[in-house]
Amino acid sequence: MRRRLDLAAALVHRPPVLVLDEPTTGLDPRSRNDLWDVLGELVAGGTTVLLTTQYLEEADRLADRIVVVDSGRVIAEGTAAELKSRVGRTEVEVTMRDPRSARRASEALGAVGAVAPTPEGYGVLVQVADRGPSVVAVARALDAAGVVPQALAVHEPTLDSVFLQLTVRPADEPAVDVDDEEAA
Repeated sequence: MRRRLDLAAALVHRPPVLVLDEPTTGLDPRSRNDLWDVLGELVAGGTTVLLTTQYLEEADRLADRIVVVDSGRVIAEGTAAELKSRVGRTEVEVTMRDPRSARRASEALGAVGAVAPTPEGYGVLVQVADRGPSVVAVARALDAAGVVPQALAVHEPTLDSVFLQLTVRPADEPAVDVDDEEAA
C-alpha cells in the first residue's frame, strides 16, 4: 500500500521524467502487473521513466534501453534484444521418450546446430541461429531421420542469463567494490 501511495504522489503533477527505484519490490503479482500497466501508459503518453530494478523480467518488459551494472560499473548497455543476442542463442529443446531415441535425435540434429543432451538424458538441446527457419530445420531433420519427438520447445535467452554470463567471475575472485577501489 505504501508503494502505491508513493507512486500516486509522484504522478499527481504529471512529471515529464519519473525516477523509480525498485518500485515493485514487495508487491504481489497482480499489483506488480497493474504498476507495469500504469508505467506503460505513462511512457506512451510521453513520460520518461528511469527505473532501477533487480527483476530482469521487469526490465525486459518495460525498458527501451537497459544498462547492466556490476560492482558499481556499467558493463553493458543496449536494448533487451541487443543484450540477449550478445550472449545467448535460441535453443530448441527436443524431448524424447527414452535415451535411445534421444541419441538418434542428437545424431540427426548435429548438422542444424550445436547439440547437447538434456540433464535427464531424454532429450537434446540444439543451439540455433534464429527462431524461425532454424526451428523448421530442426523439425525437418527429425522427420528425415524418422525420429518422432515427444515435445519441442523453443527457449530464447533471458536477461537473467545475460546478467549471469556478463558477471561471471572465478569463485576465488570477489566482486570489486567501488568504494574500496577509490580508497586505494
